[in-house]
Amino acid sequence: MNNLDLLIYSAITLAIVSFIFIIWGYVKTLRNSPRELWFLYASKIIEYGAYGAANLSFVLYLSKDCGLSDIKAGSFIGFWSIFVTIATILVGSVVDAIGVRRTLLMGTIFLILGRIVFPLTNNIYLVATLGFFPIALGIGILGPVLSIGVKRWTTRETSTLGFGLLYTLFNVGWALGGWIFDRVRVPLGGHAIVQVPFVGSMSTYQIIFATSFFLTFPVLFLTYFMREGVEFTAEGKVVINPPKEKMVGNIFTVMGAVIRKAAADTIKIFKSVVSEKSFWVYIGMLGLLVFIRLVFFHFHYTFPKYGTRVLGEAVKIGSIYSVLNPVMIVFLTPAFSVLTRKISSYRMMIVGTLISCSAIFVASLPGDTFASLMNTWVGEIVFNRWLEVPLALQKPVFLNLVFMVIIFTTGEAIWSPRLLQFSAEIAPHGKDGTYVAMSYLPYFLAKMIAGPLSGWLVQTYTPEGASSYPNHFWVWIWIGGMAFISPLGLIIFRKVFYRAEMEHGERAARA
Repeated sequence: MNNLDLLIYSAITLAIVSFIFIIWGYVKTLRNSPRELWFLYASKIIEYGAYGAANLSFVLYLSKDCGLSDIKAGSFIGFWSIFVTIATILVGSVVDAIGVRRTLLMGTIFLILGRIVFPLTNNIYLVATLGFFPIALGIGILGPVLSIGVKRWTTRETSTLGFGLLYTLFNVGWALGGWIFDRVRVPLGGHAIVQVPFVGSMSTYQIIFATSFFLTFPVLFLTYFMREGVEFTAEGKVVINPPKEKMVGNIFTVMGAVIRKAAADTIKIFKSVVSEKSFWVYIGMLGLLVFIRLVFFHFHYTFPKYGTRVLGEAVKIGSIYSVLNPVMIVFLTPAFSVLTRKISSYRMMIVGTLISCSAIFVASLPGDTFASLMNTWVGEIVFNRWLEVPLALQKPVFLNLVFMVIIFTTGEAIWSPRLLQFSAEIAPHGKDGTYVAMSYLPYFLAKMIAGPLSGWLVQTYTPEGASSYPNHFWVWIWIGGMAFISPLGLIIFRKVFYRAEMEHGERAARA
């Protein structure tokens, strides 16, 4: 065993031990929570693994299998993600109507109905109506109920750790999705058509969708064995209460009634807070941070096409972001939370977003910037031990992208948790839920531009079928330039947000 092997095995061992220590820190505090909490956590890992793998495949499938151009595929996925946001806002009150367990069952059934369509057809009209539509409803239903489940199945003293573990396992699931994406694609050499026994011909991405489909059944199984109406009292006792509201009829009747009620409630909520100064400060903050948050959109939908064209079809492009990023977040977030706990949320958001935005431009540096590292232990780890890149495809741009993700994730671990904290701090007591419901508005509007822009970027700078892509770095210049609006805005309007943060502190002190 050489020194490099020793370094790698030592790092892996340390990471495993640290991960076990982190998880045990959560588990020992939450061990008295009802079994439903653990079923929820297990289902979250599996579901986000299924969703993460499918999510990376969507734009590639729309172009490779359904025949959409880059711009049409980007626009489609952008407007679909808008619909997901609408569904999340409108069906957020489903859980109040029918309870956590039945809400989870409903969302999971929608996902099963949608995911079975993708492996069976490439007809864009069938895929859009019978595939993407129910999946959007399923995601919209499951999103809010996961947080509500954690809130109901933890006490006031353990809820922070409950949500911390939820966030940790979200990243574990997302890393699993990136691994599945690469595990299917790479052996097939990227996009391919293969013969599957008893099924017939399927493309690479249809196989990934089929994998996501089958992964949904363990989620259904875990959800089925939850008890309805379970809550965890402040005294640490499990009680079972019926849902606050009872609705009768089939699933479509219930959904229709709930959506109508939720739409009316959303309008009522907006009217109740629109005159409050703190609401506009809150929306202003989220509006400024939309630009850095849209980088995630590009990592999910722009990067898969960019990666297959610039790096190669048979490269583990899922591992570069969708595995590396969540794995780093699992370890960095708790560390930064402890080290910076005495520094204000607003200051840390400025620092974190500056780091993340600066990272984007690393990908736009000249291709030979990190050429000197190609034949060092860094290149050995990246190309041969981790990504397993064939020698003919190894080039310095890989290192640009890997370093970009590492630096971006470091910044994200600083600003992302602080955004959640600042949002909770600035919202008036008793109106936290209202502010969270309205927090989707800026992101909703931004997605209208992000989808078509994603398609335009890959079509303009990395067009399908080109022999080389000398201008591929412009993709990141555009993304990084727009992302920089966030820290710049935070700096320009710092007095407004500092004042809001101080006013919250004074209100908390008086309370």
